[in-house]
Amino acid sequence: MVESQGAPEGSAGPSQGLSEALEAWAAALGPDGVETSREALGPAETATFATRQRVPAILRPATREQVQEVLRIANRFRQPVYPLSSGRNWGYGSRVPPVGGCALLDLSRLNRIVDFEEQLGYVTVEAGVTQRQLFAFLRERGSRLWMDATGSSPECSLVGNAMERGFGHTPYGDHFAHSCGLEVVLPSGEVVETGAARFPGSVTAAVNRWGVGPSLDGLFSQSNLGIVTRITFWLMPRPERFEAFFFRSEAGDGLAGLIEELRELRLADVLRSSIHIANDYKVLNGIQQYPWEDTGGQTPLRPETMGALRKRLTIGRWNASGGLYGTPAQVAEAKRRVRARLGAQRGALRFLNERTLRLARRFAGPFSAITRWDVRRTIELVEPVMGLMRGEPTEQSLASVYWRKRFAVPADRNPDRDRCGLLWYAPVAPATGDSVVALSELASSTLLEAGFEPMISLTLLTPRVVYAVISITYDRDIAGEDERAEVCYSRLVRRCSERGYYPYRLGIQSMRAYVGGESTYEDLLGSLKQTLDPNRILAPGRYETMAT
Repeated sequence: MVESQGAPEGSAGPSQGLSEALEAWAAALGPDGVETSREALGPAETATFATRQRVPAILRPATREQVQEVLRIANRFRQPVYPLSSGRNWGYGSRVPPVGGCALLDLSRLNRIVDFEEQLGYVTVEAGVTQRQLFAFLRERGSRLWMDATGSSPECSLVGNAMERGFGHTPYGDHFAHSCGLEVVLPSGEVVETGAARFPGSVTAAVNRWGVGPSLDGLFSQSNLGIVTRITFWLMPRPERFEAFFFRSEAGDGLAGLIEELRELRLADVLRSSIHIANDYKVLNGIQQYPWEDTGGQTPLRPETMGALRKRLTIGRWNASGGLYGTPAQVAEAKRRVRARLGAQRGALRFLNERTLRLARRFAGPFSAITRWDVRRTIELVEPVMGLMRGEPTEQSLASVYWRKRFAVPADRNPDRDRCGLLWYAPVAPATGDSVVALSELASSTLLEAGFEPMISLTLLTPRVVYAVISITYDRDIAGEDERAEVCYSRLVRRCSERGYYPYRLGIQSMRAYVGGESTYEDLLGSLKQTLDPNRILAPGRYETMAT
């Protein structure tokens, strides 16, 4: 079971020879490769929730060979390091390591796009390559290929997200499932390549993930057994036609039926991409900041007030969206099947493409005046969502972290700097109406009783499973809010675990306490860690069981 624990200020163990390690790292990385000033370390120790870990240095290698040398030096002086790609892991810990005393190993300078193949549809990138960089790369070449983007910042690392098993919006939305050929630096400084990439001169390294023998890829996802410095991602060919659908469920009990119908559409391969469903709180959070005037300055936003806002802004209780991809005939048939399935559900179904969106923008003013529905706000939300369905990264979602801040969302958004409060918990449910409703009701009641709005997004990532992301969003500048958020998070984790809803990923505050599952699994992980990292210098506390 996962329990939230206050992260310790101290290190993973006594730091031996830190000054000697810093000297050796500076010699290996050059004068710009090691940062120890408080101006740099302070932000690195800051997340979107309370942290107490201390970071002694930030290391910035520029090549795989420098990463190898950093780890050799770490072993020599028993100084732990914590790797990160871009550090924009907001809601889960930002750049802060799970335990203190770790030097941050910042991989953002490893930012080369190593290989690209248009015909076979793949790209090989280093760990520091961002969503924005790959999107620009494809656009500059007029490529027919789409990347898959998450709703996070365009500056987020592709490799970092894949290693956390993150997901996006297109049929290639499961990022780790659409990757192969990992280049991994082991804690010893040795390098291993996975799949067919391990064979010298392999012509299938970028297209055959299995190779021969046991598959090692999964050992380096959500683990501290190695540092992935390079990976190949498969890219999606641009379809002949793309349309998006949006369904607004009006019924209070409409979620169960919506899940059942969407599951059947996915099982039938009518819907081939991730389908996202947001409750009314989550959609409001995406449109604007907290409605202080409507609540008289009180928090949380109560369901009855949310109901009035839902009516005024034409928001459903549950709001689903997804993409339709294929030939014109395939998309037309998919639209027919979606209409047939969702027609029995109480709500409104809309299909949008580039042409209809242009018309909506053109006539937004007159339409809003006639209907008293500010459709422009809806367009502001819909446009980036449609962009994500085409693999276009967006900064729009990041504004939602400023939900309870009393100042306007800045142009240069930085939730850590601006003391935005955000804790994410991401439990998983079977794709059945009863299971998803039970999880959603549990999350809603837990957050409301703790004084937070229950912002819930659900993703039908496969035909059989739903990933939930539950947001505890608050203002860290208000005294006591960090503590209340931690209590709420712990309660949510405990209640979800008691009902069998375990997470697909963890934040740094709960990694060390994850002790669920059979002991044999824990023992095996401990044995692997001891074999690969006997000095425990690589990311101590990251996805480790208590057994290790």
